Amino acid sequence: MWFRDDLRLADNPALLAAANDGGVVAVYVLDEESEGLRPLGGAARWWLHQALTGLHNDLADRGIQLVLRRGPAATVISALVRELEPESIYWNRRYWEPERAVDTAVKENSQAAGVHAASFQASLLHEPWKVTTGQGGQYRVFTPFWNQLRTLDFRHPLEAPPAAVDSGGSCRGKDIPTVDSDDLAAWKLVPAGATWPERLASHWSPGETAAWRLLEEFNEEAMADYDEGHDFPGIAGTSRLSPYLRWGHISPFQLWHALSPVPGPSTAGAAAFLRQVGWREFCWHQLFHHPELASANLRPAFDGFDWRWPEEPGSSTPAQLRGTQHPAATEQAVPEEPVDAWKAGITGLPMVDAGMRQLWETGWMHNRVRMLVASFLTKNMGVHWQVGEAWFWETLVDADQASNPANWQWVAGSGADASPFFRIFNPQTQGKRFDAGGRYVSRWAPEATLPGYPEPIEDLAESRRRALADYDRIRKS
Repeated sequence: MWFRDDLRLADNPALLAAANDGGVVAVYVLDEESEGLRPLGGAARWWLHQALTGLHNDLADRGIQLVLRRGPAATVISALVRELEPESIYWNRRYWEPERAVDTAVKENSQAAGVHAASFQASLLHEPWKVTTGQGGQYRVFTPFWNQLRTLDFRHPLEAPPAAVDSGGSCRGKDIPTVDSDDLAAWKLVPAGATWPERLASHWSPGETAAWRLLEEFNEEAMADYDEGHDFPGIAGTSRLSPYLRWGHISPFQLWHALSPVPGPSTAGAAAFLRQVGWREFCWHQLFHHPELASANLRPAFDGFDWRWPEEPGSSTPAQLRGTQHPAATEQAVPEEPVDAWKAGITGLPMVDAGMRQLWETGWMHNRVRMLVASFLTKNMGVHWQVGEAWFWETLVDADQASNPANWQWVAGSGADASPFFRIFNPQTQGKRFDAGGRYVSRWAPEATLPGYPEPIEDLAESRRRALADYDRIRKS
């Protein structure tokens, strides 16, 4: 069984198929070398380390060894096939083109070695090639996509495989041996001496058990009001399940059947929440049809937009920041490079600064605030959305190949079914509307509530006029 972004035991069709075949060896490959793959960001690497530790223990309880290997996945899996001589190899599908190329190579190599290879649908409710318009094409607008998606049938969640009698089994009539495995610590997913991992650990417990605990709490405490409460970052109105979905600690099938239908007054909340699950699917369908989602505008007209880039790219690099206090904790001077001020949460705009500091502290940010800080960077500051997408990729524990770039393009106006470019979030107005009592700002940027807070680094009215003029130029060209 080849694990990837599906680090759970329940509702894992590949793992269940392997267990039904007999003895199982599970493997996770850290592949940072295959062509086209995107190396994980720092926050994601921290999450992966904790998740693999938990998965190792969960599998061991069922008599299954988790083997860790590093390198190009097709090469690593082929070596394991030669080493173990298995009858079969199973995995759950991925949908990004470079990952699909790796999976195709693994399947071809395995079949050439006389090994049965099979993949399963586990991370999306519906395969991207099956949800199409009446003309058989890709949906480019979310609402009709969602209207079709939610009417389609899909499977119920699967049980976790039963515990093995012992750690053995059979593979071509032989006991499954203990297989050499890399030492997880040797992968250095968590940098030595960095303080950032300690902060992340105070906010998150990666793993399947924690995912279900969060879902239960959400269902009991916030689901009924989710349709309204999810917009207010100062209250516990969201599920915080996004990283658990990203890493596959819980599946969309499990979420759907746990929440739909939900009786009583929480029906509207459940419907609003499941719509967010549908948006996640929409992002993945975009990536399937547009593999370059993180590197190219989906709307070609934006290729001519006058985006700005940092004068010194990487002047505040993630590696430098991870081992130190947040810049706002040590100095209030605004960095010379405006993008660094945005990253550090020292823009002079309380809601923006609170959001960027929440991101720094927790590896996560409330979705309403994500839209706000992205709008400020791309439209008021005029900075290319790829700059923000790259920073989120580095600092979010829930960053994935689809949702992160799709959402940035949506805010920037260059994506599928994008927010109209003239929708420019005003951070001050947003703060008055969604954080009227100041709970959110007081928690994450408390000095922003005091006199003497720095002036904004951008004039909101002037920068809005400039953005609209830039857009008008490409619209007319």
